[in-house]
Amino acid sequence: MKVLLIGSGGREHALAWKIAQSPLIDALYAAPGNPGIADHATLVSLDVEDHAAVIAFAKEKAIDFVVIGPEAPLVAGLADDLRAAGIATFGPSKAAAQLEGSKGFTKDLCARYDIPTGAYQRFKSAEPAKDYVRAQGAPIVIKADGLAAGKGVTVAMTEAEALAAIDDCFDGAFGAAGTEVVVEAFLDGEEASFFCLSDGKTALALATAQDHKRVGDGDTGPNTGGMGAYSPAPVMTPDMVERTMKEIIEPTISGMAKDGNPFSGVFFAGLMITAKGPELIEYNVRFGDPECQVLMMRLKSDLLPILYATATGTLDKVQAEWRDDAALTVVLASKGYPGAYDKYTPIAHIPEASEEAKVFHAGTALKDGKLVATGGRVLNVTAFGRNVTEAQARAYALADKVEWENGFCRRDIGWQAIAREKA
Repeated sequence: MKVLLIGSGGREHALAWKIAQSPLIDALYAAPGNPGIADHATLVSLDVEDHAAVIAFAKEKAIDFVVIGPEAPLVAGLADDLRAAGIATFGPSKAAAQLEGSKGFTKDLCARYDIPTGAYQRFKSAEPAKDYVRAQGAPIVIKADGLAAGKGVTVAMTEAEALAAIDDCFDGAFGAAGTEVVVEAFLDGEEASFFCLSDGKTALALATAQDHKRVGDGDTGPNTGGMGAYSPAPVMTPDMVERTMKEIIEPTISGMAKDGNPFSGVFFAGLMITAKGPELIEYNVRFGDPECQVLMMRLKSDLLPILYATATGTLDKVQAEWRDDAALTVVLASKGYPGAYDKYTPIAHIPEASEEAKVFHAGTALKDGKLVATGGRVLNVTAFGRNVTEAQARAYALADKVEWENGFCRRDIGWQAIAREKA
């Protein structure tokens, strides 16, 4: 099978690494890819916003299957255009991708189909949103409605913080993503990520994870796209997984189909496990980043036929088998992230991978033949262990061998699971 992978981040490096292991692979291309992905795939300098160019390349190379990694091309309808051209594609339609592309769309779906989530209101201007915040009080959550690269959410612990977050959105801090704002109730509990494939009819539960959104140790500082993650998430017991499927995933699949937007792809459900049970914080319509890295390390099955079955409506014919081991990933980020940071800082050395640990590239490039950091989140150091404590020790041991002066990381990824393991 000839496969084209769309994307250039750590998630796509993990997908490329896993897809390349499939005995079904004849050729693997990645557009635009990164230097780490180049170890597993032929890089193609395509502009993925130019759908006609992507289709032309796929036809020229007789591509059998396209896997779309990031959310932006999905929200822009790339999957629709590829399928219209007769090319099997993993990823939801533009209409179904609104689950991630619009927070308000998802909250309205939850309201229609009685999916547990925090109470909310949608606003197109600042003053009514502020009046609502004053009436509700803090803590409260302010979300830019559209795609904001994981940074458009403020969990405001004070009223003043909430009002400032509303101003940020409407003053353009998140561009077009902030032209509408969702204000929702603060949910108290423990966060978890749940991943599930759907071909529009069948659901295949994958695995659970927990990520660390805040930049600093002890979950302090501003939210980021994710500073690390581990899998499985201990809070997601078999009972909680079953409830999540019944109360959240299955009503979403049937509701989306009923509304004329059948969902084909991966649900990445951000959950809060409250005293009442699982409640939906938000949906993403692609694998998480950095959660994908730990999922791919734990997946025993061949990924390619599972993705292809999702794309071709035959998900009921496949299964996913998982290692019992835990996996943990530590994000090495550029100093200053998630604020301003220097670009093109040199990365002098990346240690070799072993059976237990590997470095995935997220925001890297080659400049004059040398490896440099181009993004905020740059490398994902990922390791296995019999438990999270062991996986964490291996991940940090490898991270400490990376030679990059401008890099930093949190030193406490996995702390909640490790506290449980010590209890």
